Amino acid sequence: MSHDVLIVGSGAAGLTAALVLAEKCRVLVLAKGALDAGSTAWAQGGIAAVLDKGDTFEDHIRDTMVAGGGLNRRETVEFVVENAPVAIERLADLGVPFNLDDATSGSVGSSPTGGSGALHLTREGGHSHRRIVHVDDATGWAVQQALLKAAHAHPNITLRPDMAAIDLVTDRHRIDPAGERRVWGVYALDTGSGPSAGRVECLTARATILATGGAGRTYLFSTAPRGATGDGIAMAWRAGCRISNMEFMQFHPTCLYNLEVKNFLITEAVRGEGGLLKNPETGERFMPRFDPREELAPRDVVARAIDHEIKRLGLDYVHLDISHKPPEFVRHHFPTIYERLLGLGIDMTKEPIPVVPAQHYTCGGVLIDLAGRADLFGLYAVGECSESGLHGANRLASNSLLECFVFGDAAANDILARWDSFSEPPAIRAWDESRVADSDEEVVIKQTWTELRRFMWNYVGIVRTNKRLERAAHRIQLLRDEIAEYYSNFRVTADLIELRNLHQTAELIVKSARARHESRGLHYNADYPQTDPAARDTILVP
Repeated sequence: MSHDVLIVGSGAAGLTAALVLAEKCRVLVLAKGALDAGSTAWAQGGIAAVLDKGDTFEDHIRDTMVAGGGLNRRETVEFVVENAPVAIERLADLGVPFNLDDATSGSVGSSPTGGSGALHLTREGGHSHRRIVHVDDATGWAVQQALLKAAHAHPNITLRPDMAAIDLVTDRHRIDPAGERRVWGVYALDTGSGPSAGRVECLTARATILATGGAGRTYLFSTAPRGATGDGIAMAWRAGCRISNMEFMQFHPTCLYNLEVKNFLITEAVRGEGGLLKNPETGERFMPRFDPREELAPRDVVARAIDHEIKRLGLDYVHLDISHKPPEFVRHHFPTIYERLLGLGIDMTKEPIPVVPAQHYTCGGVLIDLAGRADLFGLYAVGECSESGLHGANRLASNSLLECFVFGDAAANDILARWDSFSEPPAIRAWDESRVADSDEEVVIKQTWTELRRFMWNYVGIVRTNKRLERAAHRIQLLRDEIAEYYSNFRVTADLIELRNLHQTAELIVKSARARHESRGLHYNADYPQTDPAARDTILVP
């Protein structure tokens, strides 16, 4: 079945592109699971944009470059920052109920960027000004619902949940290959319960956009949703695209430490509104010893400081304490977190929150230009699966959703502007299952999945060494043959697709980390503690 444009991913980046494209094209959007199960809906913080009188584009650009360890591409940072206010305005027009200052009443949608700002702006680590627009502490959920509502209502957009993309359809899959470096769509497994469940479909289009999110589940502890398995990055690499800066994995400093609850993030904004990090045994603050910005230092600095204290003192966690603020202030600013913690027996208005770092964001990915174009004609990548040059060696807080909106829009407009250059898809070979059988060894997948994520956490985590990276590379090599044999003998399942992509992503992370002989931003190697004078990207070529 053919559409004009195929989008893999139904989060902020994918749906932004879909809504722009749908004015002229028939768009198919695939989601691996539920349409709202991606990372966008999990985003607690907000969206960074220059909306305050005292703030400037240059300040936002500088903050982004400083956080990024100088590895950002200046033209990308300027492009995204300067398009941020327009992106906020479009979201308000879609009905996203951004928080307003208490003294302001009326609809934010009327003029979100006017005057000194009707919007309530908060501040997060690494930002020199209050520039974060938000919807309480559940901005991502509000954005996801608004985008989905608009997509459902558009007659030119088809949304298909439960479609796990396996690989990109390239020229070599044509019945009559023509030697082009070209993408024509994807092969995808229907994992739903309908009549086509369990069948692999060949879905073709003139242009394909990867909006598949990051690779957080490569690690044992992550704030990312279950489906963040690096699918788009792995598929693009196998198809022949360059991948850049995969060593820069952001670890969020403050994930709830609770053995019964997995991956509950305590937003950056808690520190932005006055939350303090403390030694749980003595109650003393430790961030002043590590950075003059204290709790508002960038995430890599804060995560390493917490990691250092935990390992130095043999702790399980540290405390994040905002109980010195008025209770009504805390409940008003963080209603979702307050209620969730209260259900776990923690009253954040009266006591500190136990926290540990966890993998949070993938700064590297498919190398793209300012229009979102990847190396193969007809292929675009947007959002967390891409490496646009915005984040550099460390993502500045609340720049991630912003990147989704700006690049989703840019990719869609580039496709529309160059539409005549995208030809109709040719005849493509159907998926071949003639030589495989149903698996009777599912335990192999679960064992390999657990092993992979554990050694990535221990060897390729917040602090790395040459020896740890070498050990990780050796284990990746051992697992490669096992996974390849399994993949060639058994029918694909959702778990097998994800395991294959997790392994590929882990290999790219380790290759990139071993190639960088310095410490910069999120990549800290104890054997190379210095930062080189010149900033350079790590670009892997298939």
